[in-house]
Parts: sequence; structure tokens; C-alpha cells
Amino acid sequence: MTLALERGLALIDHLVGQPEGATLSSLKDDLQLPAGACHRVLQVLVQQGYVRQPQANGPYLLTAKVASLGLAYLSNTGIVDIADPLLERLAQKSGELVRLSIVDNDRLTWVSKVQGERRGVRHDPDMGMDARLSCTASGHAWLLTLTDEQALQLVTRQGFGEPRDYGPKAPTTVKALLGFLHAARVRGYAMIDEVFAPGMTALAAPILLRGRATGVISIAGPRTRLTRERMHALAPALLAAAAELGPLSVRATLHGKPQLGRA
Repeated sequence: MTLALERGLALIDHLVGQPEGATLSSLKDDLQLPAGACHRVLQVLVQQGYVRQPQANGPYLLTAKVASLGLAYLSNTGIVDIADPLLERLAQKSGELVRLSIVDNDRLTWVSKVQGERRGVRHDPDMGMDARLSCTASGHAWLLTLTDEQALQLVTRQGFGEPRDYGPKAPTTVKALLGFLHAARVRGYAMIDEVFAPGMTALAAPILLRGRATGVISIAGPRTRLTRERMHALAPALLAAAAELGPLSVRATLHGKPQLGRA
């Protein structure tokens, strides 16, 4: 039973990165599973509603059930609800994309966003996706709260990713990454320019509770508009929002969905 569970979770985790689905052949090869065992586990996942196979012998795809479970969990904790007014306020001030991510063990997961001056919080269609720690402002903001050794352990576990998938200035070596982190620690917030994507900039600050990061708030936009000078100007508002959300997050966890206010 334990082996089957491990295989099922591995299949779900792998399919998260395959939005167009994956065939039985590719899944067994990628995860190095016996064909028969892989097929049996997939059939159980199909029966339980976590995976679907629209066509016989076609690719397997995740259903929305996994995402709905995550959204239900976030809704029950109240963390996203309590952060919404802060994200809205920061988005109105910056006119750019503001994101909230939460620390979950060794992962940093985007859970919500507000887009510029448009009214209302728009939850990210990529909600539940993990931030690439080595080349996102959100990732750097979390890592700056750790020691170099702890940060490198997390990045090594996740990997640097393929350089072609990110910006031209994305760090691909330990030395380059540490340069970003050391500069971020001096500032107190992370700032990147064409690191995550060409033509894009971002800044991010950790949400701290008793000295530990529980999440990150970030602002991102095109570098033609979100210049280095503009990022520095927005940094105080970003840091203030992160500082306000820190003590509020524990109230959300302990007491459900409180009204916005200082702890």
C-alpha cells in the first residue's frame, strides 16, 4: 500500500507539470515505473477523480480536484482572504501585478494575485504552482531570510532550471545566486531585472512571523515601466504590507477568517 501511495503521489506531482497530459509510456519512463504498476495506479487515480483520460490510449491529465483541495484548504485557513485588502492596496499604489506566495515546507507556492488598477482580486490561474527559487524575486525574498547553506540546499533540491526558460540574467551558478541573495539581504528585499523573464522586473519582500518567513509579497511588471528607481520607490510600501501581514497570518491560522486589523 505504501509503495502504491508513493507512486500515486509521484504521478500526480509529475502531471502537474504536464498541462497537455502524458501517455502511459512517457509516465512509466519518466518515473521509472513498471508499466503494469503504473497503469494500475493511474486507473485508481481515474476512479477517484484525480486524473482523467479523455480518449482510450490517449494521454492522462490531472483534473481540477487537486486544485480544488488546495483552494479549499487556503479558504479554510483564511490566509488568502485576510491578505486580499493588502494586495489590493499595494496593486493600486503600484499599478502592477502583486502576488502572494506561501512557504510550504521546502516549497514556495503562488496562491493569489491582484492585477494593477483593475478592481477586485484575481486569483492566479497558475495558483498552486511553485516559484522557481533561483530566479524569481519571490524565491530570492524567501532565501534571503535563510543562511547561505539553507538557501543552497533548497535551490539544489529544486534545481536551477533550463536557462532558456528564464531571463538572460538568471543565475545559473551558486556564486551568481549568492550575489543576488547577499545584495537582497543588504536592502531587506529582493529585486530582479530580466532574471525571471526577458523585459520584466520584480521586487519582493518576505512575510515574517517570529523571525521565520511564512510567505512572500511581490510586485512585477515590464522594465520599461517598473524601473529600478520605481522599484526602490515602491519598496517601503511593499515592506510595510509584508510587515502588516506577518502578525495577521497567525490570527488567520488560529481563528479562521478575522477582519483585517493589527494583531
